[in-house]
Amino acid sequence: MRGKVGVWLYGARLTDAGEEREQLRRIDRLGYESAWIGEQVGGKDAMARSAIALAATERLTIGTGIANLWARPAPTMQAGGRTLAEAFPGRFVLGIGIGHPFQAESLGEQYRKPLTLMKNYLSRMDEEAALNPPARPFRRVLGAIGPKMLALSRDAADGAHPFFMPLAHTVSAREILGPDKLLVPHQTVLLEPDPRRAREIARPFVRFVLTEGASAYPKAWRDFGYDLDGTSDRLVDAAVAWGDEEAIAKRVREQLDAGADQVLITPLADTLTGTADQLERLAPALLG
Repeated sequence: MRGKVGVWLYGARLTDAGEEREQLRRIDRLGYESAWIGEQVGGKDAMARSAIALAATERLTIGTGIANLWARPAPTMQAGGRTLAEAFPGRFVLGIGIGHPFQAESLGEQYRKPLTLMKNYLSRMDEEAALNPPARPFRRVLGAIGPKMLALSRDAADGAHPFFMPLAHTVSAREILGPDKLLVPHQTVLLEPDPRRAREIARPFVRFVLTEGASAYPKAWRDFGYDLDGTSDRLVDAAVAWGDEEAIAKRVREQLDAGADQVLITPLADTLTGTADQLERLAPALLG
């Protein structure tokens, strides 16, 4: 992948498509290397949003972070990736994830044996690719947190895209993936130099991610030695890189030094325009 810094956009925010096109063009002009699009089951479709983003921009790589396997059968996922890769050669990365139990339950499915489910899903994608080979190759990464899913990212994909993990996770993920697979972690950031104010803003977000039915996240944080009770300053500071431009650039460098190929930053903001405003402020420190 080109460049060291990309952007991750939340899938739950129902941004108007016109605003999304406008702000993605702005992010493209600023010089960020990629924009990754999340997906909530029942929300906006990650593949359709990727098509809009690719058509609206000139050089950005667009990734799905992640396209949820509960939202589409494996052959449909493969066909979507093939279509976008053929239309926009070299600019699309298919990030696939198993999501969370509440997402499966919303579709009347049972969230059981996620590793086996993902293995079977990828095998079915490979069968479809053999029947209908893509004219243009595209990279496939997994939304992986635990060691077993990271190992599957190494063995059956082009790498991993971990979401909302501490710096130590990047070190561990690189050890599991080895030197040749992609590692594209997510990092939340906040341009706020005052410690009290920064933690006041960040703490509800951290608490939400770690308690909203996503059991894999709190388990991983506990495994890396963090106490989740009360959402401590130590936890907030590890989850959200806050401060001035140089402080945030320092965290990005730490992620890269820990083994990341590219770091996907998400500024805490209420709107996509607000996100782009922070990205503009950060661009000289991150991309200069």
